[in-house]
Amino acid sequence: MSEQIDKAPQSVEIGFYRIKLLNSSETQILGGEKDSYPQGSFVIVNSKYGRDLAKILSPVETKPKGDESQKILRAATDKEVAKFKENQGREEEALRICREKVAGRGLDMKLVAAHYLLDEPKVLFFFTAESRVDFRELVKDLVAVFRMRIELRQIGVRDESRILGGLAVCGRAYCCHSITDKLRSVSIKMVKEQNLSLNSMKISGPCGRLLCCLAYEYDFYNEIKKTLPSVGTRVRLEKEEFRVRDVNVLSQKITLNSNEGRTLEIKHDQMKYSKENERWMLVNIDEGELEG
Repeated sequence: MSEQIDKAPQSVEIGFYRIKLLNSSETQILGGEKDSYPQGSFVIVNSKYGRDLAKILSPVETKPKGDESQKILRAATDKEVAKFKENQGREEEALRICREKVAGRGLDMKLVAAHYLLDEPKVLFFFTAESRVDFRELVKDLVAVFRMRIELRQIGVRDESRILGGLAVCGRAYCCHSITDKLRSVSIKMVKEQNLSLNSMKISGPCGRLLCCLAYEYDFYNEIKKTLPSVGTRVRLEKEEFRVRDVNVLSQKITLNSNEGRTLEIKHDQMKYSKENERWMLVNIDEGELEG
C-alpha cells in the first residue's frame, strides 16, 4: 500500500493591472494572477452593469485604492471576443430603434450609446437629459421589440464624452476617454491657482465642463506656492520697498514693483523666507536686474 502524502495548496502570486472597459472607456486597477495577462489581451471583469469585456492596458506596481477585493475574473475566450464584436453591430441598430421610439414618445432625452452584456440577455441604453425623464412607457416599447431586459441609464455630459471619445483642444484624445481613471471634480479655484484666464472658451472642454487637465497640476501648484511669497508681499532692497506683483510657477520667476515705479524680475531662489525675522527677504540681487 503506497503512502499518501497531502500536498499543501500552492499560493498564487497576485499582480495588479490597469484595465479598460471597452463599452464605457472607464479604466480601473484590478488584481489578478501575476504575469498571467499580457498587455493588450482581453479579460472578463465585473462592471457595475454585469460581467463584461475589458482590455489589459498595462501591469502596474501600485495597489488600487479602496476595495482591493475587485479582481479580474479570467481571460476572455476567442468566442467571447467575437461575440462582443458582433454585439457592436447590433448596438448600432438598437440605438437607431430606440431613437425612433424616443422621438415617437416626444421625450426630452439624448441617446448616447447602447450596450449588450456578454453573459445575459440585457441591453443597456445610456442617455443625457436636462432633468429627470419618465421613460416607463418607452421601456415597454423596447421590451416589445427586443424581447429581453431593458435598462435605461441617465449619465452626465462628462460620461458622454468618455463613452464617445474625440479630440480635445490640445489635439489629443479626450483625457476622460483615454487616460483618466475617475472623473475628478474640477473647480474654478483650480483655474485661479494656476493663474489661467477665466475665459470659459479657453478652460472648458467639448462637453461644456471645465477641462479635466486642470486637475492634473493643481496639487503641484499648491505645493510649490507654499514655498513662494503671495502676491502683495512686501520686501526691501536696501532702502527701497518692493511689492510682489506676480508669481509665475512654470517660469520660476517673481515680478516685483517698487513705490518709485521700478520693476524687478527675479528667480524663485532669490527670495527666501527668514524664520528668524519672520519675513521674506531678497538674496543675490544684482543692481542690473532693476528696470525703470
